[in-house]
Amino acid sequence: MRETVDERHKRVLRLVREHGSVRVSDLATELGISVETARRDVAALADAGLVRRLHGSALWPTARLSPREARLAREVPAVAPRGLVLGMVVPAAGYFYPSVIRGARDAAADAGARLLVATTEYDREQDKTRIDALIGAGATGLLLTPSWGVDGPDPGDLQELADLPVPAVLVERHVPAGSPGAEIDRVSSAHADGAAAGVRHLAALGHRRVALLSRATHTSPALRQGYRAAVGSLGLPEDDLSPAGALEPGEADRFERRLDRLLGLAAAGEVCAALVHPDSAAICLLQRLTARGLRVPEDFSIVCYDDELATLADVPLTSVGPVKGAVGEAALNLLLRRLEHPGAESSHVALLPRLKVRNSCGAPALAQGRQTPPAG
Repeated sequence: MRETVDERHKRVLRLVREHGSVRVSDLATELGISVETARRDVAALADAGLVRRLHGSALWPTARLSPREARLAREVPAVAPRGLVLGMVVPAAGYFYPSVIRGARDAAADAGARLLVATTEYDREQDKTRIDALIGAGATGLLLTPSWGVDGPDPGDLQELADLPVPAVLVERHVPAGSPGAEIDRVSSAHADGAAAGVRHLAALGHRRVALLSRATHTSPALRQGYRAAVGSLGLPEDDLSPAGALEPGEADRFERRLDRLLGLAAAGEVCAALVHPDSAAICLLQRLTARGLRVPEDFSIVCYDDELATLADVPLTSVGPVKGAVGEAALNLLLRRLEHPGAESSHVALLPRLKVRNSCGAPALAQGRQTPPAG
């Protein structure tokens, strides 16, 4: 099977991360591609803020420069008029975060600043290592998405926040009210409101039972909160089929059991609509429904939460999508405000996701007696 561009980019990133600095010609040899292709890959990754380009080489953003690289870097014109260097730590460079990174990067460029990006691959022990490396590279402020557990930070995590030597803004993370560090600036998606919007969309079509099926992610607690609030206010029964608890080795099996339960309810005509997270789980549900002879949206309606892969499904999925680029932009601007006005009041910014209506939702099949008509 032919390698995709994304797969090749991942190999480039892995090599650059392992070596710190790799010449483009060496990348081409290692990957078995042309030098021109390697050059384009490095340029694309540099544009996304994932690597640095320097005179024919690709550098990991936090790599220590060799004496030659340091001399060459001094000869390169300043990246930004203000010379401000900022850092960003995210759990991964794929799924969800590329758009957040681009939003922050564009805002940094508009402000004449340079943004260095580091990833932790959801390894919480790497958080401090990446933070120290960015500060060592000259970052005077940080955007942080720590690799905390789904249940939030523990006391050690909060102490690390308190000990940061530079200002920081949390991105898509929360410190519980009343905890040390709860006053730290943060920007996040209003996931609970997004989940509620998905439920209300299905209810407006006439569905009187709407299930929730979510994998255990950092987003799922807020989705459960919004789902329960929405079904409660609408007077609908609660059909939360999501596995409870944090991420753990058996989560995949638990999710499969919940998915099978939803399929059983769908086949029996008891539940004909669901809010599903993430997109990959919604696509899996669509495929399983189709295999059982159930049509989407004629027999079952789906709203997915994330909008990363929704348009790639056999039936383009109606979705609720966080405005990821706007999250990155708002976080960067909030960090600049903190740097310029250290004594300013703290801000907690929540951006509402967007509902995008596509082809996966329809009115329930009342004529077939598959659902009880709404009252009134």
